[in-house]
Amino acid sequence: MSPDLPLALATTVWTTAAPPAAPAPTGIRAFGDALALPSVVCLWIAVLLRLPAAWRLPQQRGLLLAVATAAAAMTLNLPDVVTWAMRDPAHSHTVGLVRNLIGVLSAGAVLYFVAAATHGRRLRLAAGVTTVALLTTLLALDAAAPAHGTHTMPQQGDPVPSAAYWLVLIMAHLLANTTCVYVCWRYSRQSDSRALALGLRLFGLGTALAGLFWLAYLLKALTGSTWALPYLPLMMNLHGLLRAAAILVPTLFALRRTLADVTTAWQLWPLWRDLVQSVPHVALTRPRSSRLVELLWPPVPRNLLVYRKVIETRDAILVLGEHVAPDVPERARGHVADAGVPGPRREAAALACVLKEARRSRRDGLPRPESGQSAAPVSVGAQGGELEDEKRFLVAVAQAYASPTTDSFAPSEREQRP
Repeated sequence: MSPDLPLALATTVWTTAAPPAAPAPTGIRAFGDALALPSVVCLWIAVLLRLPAAWRLPQQRGLLLAVATAAAAMTLNLPDVVTWAMRDPAHSHTVGLVRNLIGVLSAGAVLYFVAAATHGRRLRLAAGVTTVALLTTLLALDAAAPAHGTHTMPQQGDPVPSAAYWLVLIMAHLLANTTCVYVCWRYSRQSDSRALALGLRLFGLGTALAGLFWLAYLLKALTGSTWALPYLPLMMNLHGLLRAAAILVPTLFALRRTLADVTTAWQLWPLWRDLVQSVPHVALTRPRSSRLVELLWPPVPRNLLVYRKVIETRDAILVLGEHVAPDVPERARGHVADAGVPGPRREAAALACVLKEARRSRRDGLPRPESGQSAAPVSVGAQGGELEDEKRFLVAVAQAYASPTTDSFAPSEREQRP
């Protein structure tokens, strides 16, 4: 399953002319209409934020057309845009036809990219052929209909331009909706990625609302039922908001990871700087003038900054461990216990004390303990060895390293060593 599937699925935004008026709960209709502009704005923001990621991948560039047509379809359905576009009555037919064609193109694009994401070569070909056939059929039905203006399905009277035109349009969207709901549901349950699963579920919910929208139009076309029409603006605009949220899920997860890494790098920097100044050969780059400069202009790719800090800090701890006298770790543990450091943080605080002493010994040029008298290996991470565990442990060490408890640690043996 492609990790970019939420972006691929996000192209199925379908709109048409505003639903005809019907006796209805005016509050629900008004609320749905009020969401029209926010949903379009949110969708465009989401599209613009996701386009750079898709543009970098050649196989994803086709998504640009699909996403753009989806956002354009919703934009063309905004009441103010419709009013402006139809200021000349002669344009009403063109505006309605273009809006419908863009919707079908967007639906066809989502079918194609769903097939691509699920590695269905035949399905991709079928999606392309089906889209071309649907667009051709709509154009032919529009041309064959008597002279007409705006495409609409009035509450009373025959659909414009024809019932056949509307049935083809509705079935195209229902086909795409049904396929998307199935794919979203299936792969959200199978995915190990929280971001992908959440994106699929949000998108699937939005797709379900779009499906209900078109199902209501199908009922109107086949039976004349109008009871659901007041709810259609709310369904369509909520579906737009959910689609925008689905597109933004990868961006939001990436932003959360970036903020977590920035916070970790900021907290580790003072400890890392002191250690690599004592053991410079473990560092890939020299420390910058400040940690703010280090974060704004990192010397390594930003996504590797925290990883390098963890690795270099760990290596420096191992080297400095060779300068630790045999009884220093035990003295450090006693010191932090006497200082009242909470149990879960004592190991990190003890290591901070040991590192302070090791740096002093190396700085003062004191001889290393003899091999038979060296301290036990210094712990450099939490139990388990996972990178996330190491980061948390080293952040705790860095916090303890700057505390008064660590500054006050001075084992008596240091004064006695030659």
